Amino acid sequence: MEIQELYKIYLKTPRITTDTRKSVDKSFFFCLKGPNFDANSFALTALDRGAVHVVADDPKLSNEENITVVDDVLTTLQRLARHHRNQFEFPVIGLTGSNGKTTNKELIAAVLSRKYKTYFTEGNLNNHIGVPLTLLSIPLDAQVAVIEMGANAQGEIRDLCHISDPDFGMITNIGKAHLEGFGGIEGVKKGKSELYKHIRSKNAELFVNGDDDLLIELSEGIERTLFGSNENFYCSGSIAKRKPFISFEFSHGGNGSGEIETQLVGAYNFSNLMAAACIGCYFGVPIEDVSSALQEYKPNNNRSEMVDTGKNKLILDAYNANPSSMELAMANFAEMDHEPKLALVGHMLELGETSKAEHQILIDQLFGLKLKTILVGNNFADCNKKGFHYCETPEDLKTWLQTNTIENHLIIAKGSRMVAMEKAAAFL
Repeated sequence: MEIQELYKIYLKTPRITTDTRKSVDKSFFFCLKGPNFDANSFALTALDRGAVHVVADDPKLSNEENITVVDDVLTTLQRLARHHRNQFEFPVIGLTGSNGKTTNKELIAAVLSRKYKTYFTEGNLNNHIGVPLTLLSIPLDAQVAVIEMGANAQGEIRDLCHISDPDFGMITNIGKAHLEGFGGIEGVKKGKSELYKHIRSKNAELFVNGDDDLLIELSEGIERTLFGSNENFYCSGSIAKRKPFISFEFSHGGNGSGEIETQLVGAYNFSNLMAAACIGCYFGVPIEDVSSALQEYKPNNNRSEMVDTGKNKLILDAYNANPSSMELAMANFAEMDHEPKLALVGHMLELGETSKAEHQILIDQLFGLKLKTILVGNNFADCNKKGFHYCETPEDLKTWLQTNTIENHLIIAKGSRMVAMEKAAAFL
């Protein structure tokens, strides 16, 4: 069946589902496959539970009613998403980077929602499956879309740009993330820059952090709008306060915001806030609405959350970690005006052959910052731990915290997602 025919079914049944463990009633079900699952075996179950139509790639299902058999379900899902995106008559903003993608996406969406019917990537649906699902969740009467794109290797951002075809692009930063898959920092640079190449190819426009020399270099020759600390940028601003929440102000076109007190922890969030302010101003959101959106935004899902546990003040920054984000987070934490402080630091993943060296660099930084630290995870095992307490597993940390009372501390909990550092909160 041609994509146009599938699209007619989609328009009648625009709810896409892929998992029969969740509600599939009145949905368009796609039988995706993975290393440990094959949803083709649930095709008939999906129909029994109310799915209107099913796309599968098992030839055995070819004679079943309301099932379309294709060569590859994932490829068909991506083509359908691309076809749907081609019907959009509103701007699509593509967003990628090593750190801060989700925070940027949510801040930008919060600002644009003050004026427009805005749709954006939910959760972390930012890969080769998530981006198509995000696009297919956007109705044609939307007014703007913000699409987050994640990648673990070169070529993946290029492929996601082919599907989402953004009209505007932004890279948050380029740092030491997924080094194993990208093949080192140069591979990260090439992989993330695939968004810039796409924007260049369609003579579209970038939003660029003018304070980031690497992004300025990589975006040279592409139409771009700059934001940052320089008063000559399209949107400029400065930090007013940073203890513990960041306050900042910005100006555009001769108009200023005044001081905005945010609910974000860390000076590194300044560029995130400025990006949202810049994009809001570019799309004509009044400065007072930009300001109120940024002031009211509250992080969640373990991203720079400040939690008062009753015994301690806890910064949960445990959604993910890489050498670049760790360095910024720990430097910012060390500057915070509170004693005593404690850093709960989980190990970092996907660093390949640089893993031991990067973990040693982190330990050396923590030692130099004179931070009381507990290291968690076996990637620290072979490092010189500088006398820091070491827990091989999160379970070992749990046991330690149960027998060692921590009170009246400012604590940061940060580590890669699989370490689940947020679980320590129950004992703090």
